[in-house]
Amino acid sequence: MQHASDGGPERPAPAPAAGLSVLDGVAVLVGVVIGIGIFGFPPLVAQFSDSPATYVGLWLAGGLVMLLGALCYAELGSAWPHTGGEYYFLHRAWGPFVSLLFAWARGSVIQTGSIAAVAFIYGEYANQLMPLGAAGAALHAGIATVVLTALNIAGTHESKRIQLVFSALTVVALLAVVAAGAVAGGAEPRPPAPPSMDGNLAGMLGMGMVFVLLTYGGWNEVAYLSGELRDPHRSMARVLLLGTLVVTVVYLLANLAYLHIFGLQGLRETGAVGAALMRVAFGDTAAVALGLMVCIAALSTMNATILTGARVYYALGRDLPQLRFLGTWCERGETPVRALVVQGVITLALIVFGAFSDNGIGAMVAYTAPVFWLFMFLTAMAVIMLRLRDPERPRPFRVPLYPLPPVVFGAVCLGLLWSGAQYAGTGAWLGLLVLAAGVPLLALHRRHGPRRAP
Repeated sequence: MQHASDGGPERPAPAPAAGLSVLDGVAVLVGVVIGIGIFGFPPLVAQFSDSPATYVGLWLAGGLVMLLGALCYAELGSAWPHTGGEYYFLHRAWGPFVSLLFAWARGSVIQTGSIAAVAFIYGEYANQLMPLGAAGAALHAGIATVVLTALNIAGTHESKRIQLVFSALTVVALLAVVAAGAVAGGAEPRPPAPPSMDGNLAGMLGMGMVFVLLTYGGWNEVAYLSGELRDPHRSMARVLLLGTLVVTVVYLLANLAYLHIFGLQGLRETGAVGAALMRVAFGDTAAVALGLMVCIAALSTMNATILTGARVYYALGRDLPQLRFLGTWCERGETPVRALVVQGVITLALIVFGAFSDNGIGAMVAYTAPVFWLFMFLTAMAVIMLRLRDPERPRPFRVPLYPLPPVVFGAVCLGLLWSGAQYAGTGAWLGLLVLAAGVPLLALHRRHGPRRAP
């Protein structure tokens, strides 16, 4: 992480060679976005849908929001290519306090909540393969967190080739689900019960979109493609349009398969939905095979998130004197051991919290959602702020129809922030409380001045 001094980090990262074609860019974008969320979040989206048409509409709207957000990130990434990503964009637009608050939020809310959410998805599938009782999903989630944190402390890192294998398994599993939905018989019609949102349509749709957009998560990584594409001004738009179209179509097919097999009410009541679909279509053996693939993909995602998340804690320890105990590095394993331990403890605490909730995955999403969308809004508005503040900056890719995409995307972010805070329950307010706890710490840091950059 670059240090947020008063003048800010002025030197951009070295520009990579522009060697990616449009097809390469689409492959990267699709590979990053399509993940295990499609095996865990659809039942939660169904809970906030009053009809199959609303359910399908939410997934289509998610693709449009993904495109708008990716356009904003692509402009920022092409103008300020930097390994700091959102941290750097927020610093340029809003100053060091906001960027450091983002780093605090990422380490204490967003990253740990994401690890715990993926851990619960893993736990639901693992508990079908190896049942551990009523709290089995939480137990599996906790065990996976402890084991993967220990592996990272020991310095065990997965290779890029293994990561690609895991990503390929996720895509294969999703294609298997689509095929199963096409050949299996449909569910008996069951009228869906009204969603429990006290008749508040806006809140219901907002919470549904929270889960949809988490499934579409990863599109912000497109910011880092802009410096590597040939002719980025034209190629980036094609990558975003084609990539969004592919992801949206694949997700739509998967969700139509879920609706065909279970119906809306059945989908609401189904855990480990992918394995359940395979069991209906092809029997227990197919369900076990898909469950194993999803578990492997979930462990892969958890491991990568644990590895990168600990670096955020380490950087905070280097930046903030009050957290200096986190800024130590173990040379033997080349890992930030203390940061990994703190991250693991927070994640385990969230898993315990989720275990006492009606739905562990939902509780973790509630914890992260309002904070996540707050900083996503600030990043969208950074497009406008930096156009005003630095209009002469070269921008290989510029948002088309400016300022409409950042304004619309920012409004969506505010709506999702409001929905998360109002309707996601205790978890949402807990996440906002943890975010607020960082304000006095960062204010104290600002008063005493910065330390050296890592």
